[in-house]
Amino acid sequence: MDQPLVNLRHVYEFEQGKYVEATTDVVAEYALTVFVNGQEFATLVCTPAKLQELVLGFIASEGLIITIDEVQSLEVNEESGMAYVQLHKNVEMNPDHFTKRYISSCCGKGRQSYYFYNDAQTLPILTEGPWLLPQQVIALVQQMQRHSTLFLNTGGVHNAALCDVSGILVAREDIGRHNALDKLYGYILQNRVPVTDKVMVFSGRISSEVLLKVAKMGIGILLSKSAPTELALRMADDLGITAVGFVRGERFKVYTHPRRILL
Repeated sequence: MDQPLVNLRHVYEFEQGKYVEATTDVVAEYALTVFVNGQEFATLVCTPAKLQELVLGFIASEGLIITIDEVQSLEVNEESGMAYVQLHKNVEMNPDHFTKRYISSCCGKGRQSYYFYNDAQTLPILTEGPWLLPQQVIALVQQMQRHSTLFLNTGGVHNAALCDVSGILVAREDIGRHNALDKLYGYILQNRVPVTDKVMVFSGRISSEVLLKVAKMGIGILLSKSAPTELALRMADDLGITAVGFVRGERFKVYTHPRRILL
């Protein structure tokens, strides 16, 4: 049974000094509890679309899998709000490895950043990636904004788009900015998408968690219409990711590894 993505609500709109009765779309919020090898692992609060992609991307982001071949089965019961993942291997379900940060001197550069335990075991250093012209940076973010009909209707979701230099390949929306990225990660795993020539375009703030998810996907360029955090930029420096923020109108800021953005 498909869950509704929006619900219609009656509201009172205040405009030009008076109230008017109206109806408006409100984005849905849905809880999905994920079990891995029979053990409860996490509950995700999300937009109820592309849930298999979300689960796959989430467990990959958490370091439980690297490829789709490690998944024996995946079942999502939308009515009960449960997802059941069976892996071909046993995994250590130590919550400290998924919920606590520790200090790691990444890449041997002597610069210390906070990483999750499993992150430090799997993070690649990205040396490849496409080159973009400034006009392409601006165009990709504009395409992402126009692509999101759910955001245009409700204003209540974050957007993420997997792109190449010519435009959007696939986009996902969710009330959680991390969920939107996990759905794309799940899509990449399910469809075995090569990512060395891809770009991630994102609507939200570039936080350390967002940066790590993009790094795990193996994508070398991250574009956002919003701001980065200092910790995220330290990680981008370490991991070889070109982070571009404040892509608005005809302007943007290149924070790290500018070699991929050509003048």
